[in-house]
Amino acid sequence: MGVTNLYLSNMYTLSEEASMMLQFMVQSVVQENMSPQKKHWMVTLQEVFYPALAAVGIPSNIITLLIIWRRNCMLSRSSTFYLMAISVADNLVLIFIVVLELSVKYHQQEPFWSYEPWCNLRDIFNYGAYNASTWLVVVFTVERFVAIHTWKMKTKICTSRCAAWTITAVYLLSHFFAIPYYWSNVSVFENNQTRCIYKPEAPSHFIHALVWFQTLQAYILPFLIILTLNGLTLRLISLSNRVHITTDLTSRVHKVMPLLRSRRRKSVVLLVTVSMSFVLLSVTRVITQIILRTTHMYTLDRNDYNLLINIAADTGTMLSLTNAAANMYLYVCTQSKFRQEFLACIRQVSFYCKTKL
Repeated sequence: MGVTNLYLSNMYTLSEEASMMLQFMVQSVVQENMSPQKKHWMVTLQEVFYPALAAVGIPSNIITLLIIWRRNCMLSRSSTFYLMAISVADNLVLIFIVVLELSVKYHQQEPFWSYEPWCNLRDIFNYGAYNASTWLVVVFTVERFVAIHTWKMKTKICTSRCAAWTITAVYLLSHFFAIPYYWSNVSVFENNQTRCIYKPEAPSHFIHALVWFQTLQAYILPFLIILTLNGLTLRLISLSNRVHITTDLTSRVHKVMPLLRSRRRKSVVLLVTVSMSFVLLSVTRVITQIILRTTHMYTLDRNDYNLLINIAADTGTMLSLTNAAANMYLYVCTQSKFRQEFLACIRQVSFYCKTKL
């Protein structure tokens, strides 16, 4: 009888331990399922990329501005004004979009621009800075096109006064056209989180008009203008070379001024470098934005990275914003005078640091 009772008590203890172990396993599985989902690699990439882009781009734009302003880079006065203005606009893009929006977005659950009044003002500064950066490249392309092709208009358009007025107009109009976004956004509290979204009660036609107008003025029109002017420039260069070769031994050669002299060749290289780098780095975003706005994908969740279109769209955004940090490196690679001035500044800074140490 005692043996039987001991056996039953041991069985009871074993069954109790088994049930406790089973309960522990169930709890661990439930906790694992309730834990936050693992971050997508695209989210991790953007968390690292945008702060790094700002850390590289903002100092490089400041250095570019100072070199062009204080040094002699063998540029015309009008080109100097445009390149300085582009550096300022690119820095505004990096500050407002890359730092204050995208970097903060991935490192704070409720960024400051989720609340009023920043929710209404955010897109005015963002789109204003981006549009100014884009259209300064466009007007610089137009100015260089005129300087290369026409001598009569060059004396009127390619001047410091005209450049200053044009730059001022671009900055004012870029921010003016972004003002309607003040009435498009609203701060809401949903799912225990404050977010800045399009107003649910806003007319759909108003929101679609804003989106399409921004796409038109920031991507489609600038692309058409830049590609057309660069195509005409390269075509004229090709025709000029052919004419020059075929008439090399005729008397006309002595009367025709060659197109690609040293200064004009530098103008062409500078024009193609600035404008075509903008096109190449922005083309992915242009294509993905047009796809998102002309198909049913416009209603999809942009944070769902299981959709390839979202990965492509965010990749295009990263490439497009890279253009705001790349100009100094393009100048260093293509402009010998700028490269000399840049190296001189580096030597001065290193000498100053050595003397202080």
